[in-house]
Amino acid sequence: GINAEYMGQKGGYHPVAKKMRKDNCVFSGLPIHPGHGKKFVPTLVQSTRPVLNFFTKKTRTMYLKKKNPRDIRWSMTYRRINKKMVSIETIRKRASKVKKVQRPIVGADLETIRQKKDSRLEIRSAAREAALKELQARKAKRKEDEKKTVNKTDKKAEKAAQKQQQKVGKVMKKGNK
Repeated sequence: GINAEYMGQKGGYHPVAKKMRKDNCVFSGLPIHPGHGKKFVPTLVQSTRPVLNFFTKKTRTMYLKKKNPRDIRWSMTYRRINKKMVSIETIRKRASKVKKVQRPIVGADLETIRQKKDSRLEIRSAAREAALKELQARKAKRKEDEKKTVNKTDKKAEKAAQKQQQKVGKVMKKGNK
């Protein structure tokens, strides 16, 4: 009947299926499970402050004495500020570090593998140097080409100016006659 439904049999209400709503203590920051803790309503003056949840009488009195939870060593704020809590991320980081070790492969000794690796580095550095030389040669060639084009344009401009002067001179001579 009723008990069977309550215990989760026959698809009835199951209290564990719902997640418990835990409040946090205003002073210590510790979680307060349902049915535990004390609620404090500030009623000295008509207050707009909410109802304050405290873990124990000790936390309530400390709050009312205006103690700073950052100075109380067992409070969560102190532990958070002074990094006393070990987080899961740091544990994972410690575990994830792996050392690289070179091992010989079937048909190749460790020495031959290292020699091939070194030769690859030499080939790469030689290729890099060749590419740099080629780039410098291209830049030098480009500068020479720019100088030639500047000289050509200067000569063309001079010829155009001379022709213009000749035309002006001819017009002037015709006007004088």
